[in-house]
This record gives sequence, C-alpha cells and structure tokens, in this order.
Amino acid sequence: MTFCSCSQEVSLFNGKDLTGWVSVVAETETPPAEPVFSARDGMIHVTGTPNGYLRTEQKYGDYTLLLEWRWTDGRADSGIYNRLQEGDKVWPVGVQLQMRERDFGFFFSGLPLEGIVPERNYRKPPVCEGDPERADGEWNQVRIICEGGHMTAYVNDVLVNEAVCDASEGYIGIQSEGGAMDFRNIRIIPAE
Repeated sequence: MTFCSCSQEVSLFNGKDLTGWVSVVAETETPPAEPVFSARDGMIHVTGTPNGYLRTEQKYGDYTLLLEWRWTDGRADSGIYNRLQEGDKVWPVGVQLQMRERDFGFFFSGLPLEGIVPERNYRKPPVCEGDPERADGEWNQVRIICEGGHMTAYVNDVLVNEAVCDASEGYIGIQSEGGAMDFRNIRIIPAE
C-alpha cells in the first residue's frame, strides 16, 4: 500500500486511460454492452449500470480534491467517495457525497460520522438550501477538503456539507449507480 507525500497539484486521471484506477462493479447475469467506466475525449465516462465504483489505486491522507462532472442522459444517482477503506465491494465503506437529485449534498457513510446516529448507514443532511447543480449536460465543479477526519464539500463554490468521520486516509472514488455521466479534471492538492 502506498501513500502520496507530494506537495503540489497531482492529476489523478491522465485523460487517456484508467491507469491508476481500480474498477469494482456488481456481477450481473448479462455482461454490460460496454465497460462501466471508460476513458475517452479526456473524460471518464460512466454508464451507470451495473452498480459499482472506480477508485484510485493509491490511498491519500489530507488533500483537496478538485473535479468536474456532468450528467449526460438526465439526472439519476451517483456519488463521489472519499476515505474509501480496504475491501472492494459494490457498496464500499467510505464517505460518499450524494449526487442523487432528492438527496443531493447528503453525506452517506459506512464510517461513523460525528454526531450522527446511524440508520442503515450514517446520513448527514446538506447544509445548503436548494441544489447548486447546474442544468443537465453542463459541467459542475466539486471541491472536497479532507483534513484528518474532517471533510468539507463544495459544489459550484457553494458549501453543501461538512462532517467529521473516524478515518484520516483512504481511496478516492466515483460511483456508477443508475445514470450516465462524465468526469474530468480529477486532481488533488495534497496538504503540506
């Protein structure tokens, strides 16, 4: 297992292929017609089915994650994972910034979140009012700051959520769950 110890912006996606990433998808009776995650035109394209996620090969400690995403076939369900833990399975243990329309901005977590009593998992409602997402097909910007267990998420420069979990390192991932979308400009700025 390796950890990043660099001090400048690091690109997590080379724009050409999925080098540096691990794909985890649900087994299905019928194999998908195309790969769930693919690199093309400088983007990672996600088909949305079957369910799963694409995660970094490397774990990271403190960092700011920067990326852009857009829906390509109407809004559905997806998320961005931080602090993903060992044990690749379709529903991983980590903190997910939820992107589903009616739950947009929630933190869904398999890790305990400070001050939250778990139901099936830990759910922390967003702190913003409304949905800062842009219209379907338009690019959205995400900034997630992870410092120790503290995590702060912004979408299009709007603070959407903030929480404290009990993990200070983990993988970074993007989810496939029901809707086609693209991701690009995926990078981190490791804390010094």
